[in-house]
Amino acid sequence: MACAVLWLLVAPNAYAQPAVSKKGMVASSVAPAVEAGRAILAQGGNAIDAAVATAFAAGVAHQFSSGLGGGGFIVIHIGETGESFAIDAREVAPAAAVVDMFVGADGKVDKNLSRKGGLAVGVPGLVQGLEAAHRRFGSLAWHDVVAPAIRLCREGVVVGPHHHRMLKIARERLEGAIGAETLRVQYPEGGAVPTLGWRLVQPDLAETLRRIARDGARALTHGSIAQAMVDADRAHGGWLTLQDLQDYQLVWREPVVGEYREHTLVSMPPPSSGGVHLVQMLNTLEPFDLNALGHNSSAYIHLVSGAMKLAFADRAVHLGDPDFHAVPVAWLVSKAYGAELAARLRPTIWWKRAPWRWGRPELLRVERAGMPPPADSGTTHISVLDDKGNAVAITQTVNTLFGSHITVPGTGIVLNNEMDDFSAAPGVVNSWGLTGNAANAVAPGKRPLSSMTPTIVLRDAAPVMVLGSPMGSLIITTVLQTFLNVVDFGMDVQSAATAPRFHHPWRPNRIALEPEHPRDVIAGLHALGHETSESRYHFGASASILYDPETGVFWGSADPRRDTAAAGPLSD
Repeated sequence: MACAVLWLLVAPNAYAQPAVSKKGMVASSVAPAVEAGRAILAQGGNAIDAAVATAFAAGVAHQFSSGLGGGGFIVIHIGETGESFAIDAREVAPAAAVVDMFVGADGKVDKNLSRKGGLAVGVPGLVQGLEAAHRRFGSLAWHDVVAPAIRLCREGVVVGPHHHRMLKIARERLEGAIGAETLRVQYPEGGAVPTLGWRLVQPDLAETLRRIARDGARALTHGSIAQAMVDADRAHGGWLTLQDLQDYQLVWREPVVGEYREHTLVSMPPPSSGGVHLVQMLNTLEPFDLNALGHNSSAYIHLVSGAMKLAFADRAVHLGDPDFHAVPVAWLVSKAYGAELAARLRPTIWWKRAPWRWGRPELLRVERAGMPPPADSGTTHISVLDDKGNAVAITQTVNTLFGSHITVPGTGIVLNNEMDDFSAAPGVVNSWGLTGNAANAVAPGKRPLSSMTPTIVLRDAAPVMVLGSPMGSLIITTVLQTFLNVVDFGMDVQSAATAPRFHHPWRPNRIALEPEHPRDVIAGLHALGHETSESRYHFGASASILYDPETGVFWGSADPRRDTAAAGPLSD
């Protein structure tokens, strides 16, 4: 039985079935959190209520992925008005931050400083974002949507296969003073890796959430909890202050909007690169008949990976916090620029007659640099769609596994290590193998660049799909492939989430493939001049919802790559 469970953890299951409901749907990469949102919908709450409840519960169930000490992005569509909104609750650099704070006396970047300990911590904003979304669009009382997370803290979270795997990976890293409190809170007494089925109870976090239910986000910016956060950060070499916490401001932004094959995509704008490059890649691919190439054929991967590479090259140059850097969003997401990029990929032979003989796309000159994304889990996605046409996509994070490794004593809060998403120096890669430049340099009050891609898809002005994923730079390409699987290949939402994925990050100049891709496909890519690598891990965890207006049925996916689940209220 143990072997079967392990196989399900690491190999997508082609026979998994989607969740079905006629009263709305919640999907998340954190399965134990889904019940919180489903119950809120069943109580008559709307999609915003359910998304906020699921977000808080996710931060309890998988603290290694997200929580009160992190940040996130929220995309919302309101069915009654047809309006869409984007909330930027991304962490910001403390006021004391300086551009070379991770560069040592020898002039070299010390990567450890941005990945664990006090200097790695950005000013968190997740709770402010959830509170703002609920205040404007929620229908239930605030304490009602926080209550499921409090209950989950007290009753405990049963450790399943994915949770167990993450705790096993983290155990090797949580050594010394920085990780001591995290070990004490998240592991059994003595710090041993828990067995499957062990129940994680978090009384300190329950009390923190109780205060948030009473006082809102102010509970984390004023008073004893805020002071404890500052003390914990500074005890491990950080520069966080009470003033940083109190000065934090979320930002309401205009979503990125794109069109693809009669669908409208509404996604997150900068400082996320996700929405911009999702739309950019779709504009690049729209002139081509993807279905004719064959799903995940050598020709298909050849073309789509070319679009990925061009987008990630633009990401390294143009993307950053728009409040500090002029990001050319309108140009990047324009159909004209997409056509220009498509022309760079267009072969010079009769591609419509012989799609297997595609010419090699233009290859950018790059150094052999970068590294594979870490096999950990520092991000969470939540998708919600209700029967009133309201849709919410939230991607929230502490960045990498257990963030900075600092858990604030007496509060249960895990602090993020979001400062690693800045460019520590021009051309230096971060934990996810991404290269950045001046646009994403460290500055006080600045938001680091992100790959999070919470996305809502409309057809005839109504939401028909909500999707997103965790896992760093792989988020963007996971969302792209899930969407293409549905729109271009007619897959149901579960099959779209399960299908093998690939990824091209520009640097290194190599296509990364999940292990399920057939050998003849890989040989075909080599014949086309590509270098490939077969990953030892799987990419992302698509948490997606598809709505069929004709039948009124909501379908939710459960990506077997992680502890992903979907559920909706029972139909009458």
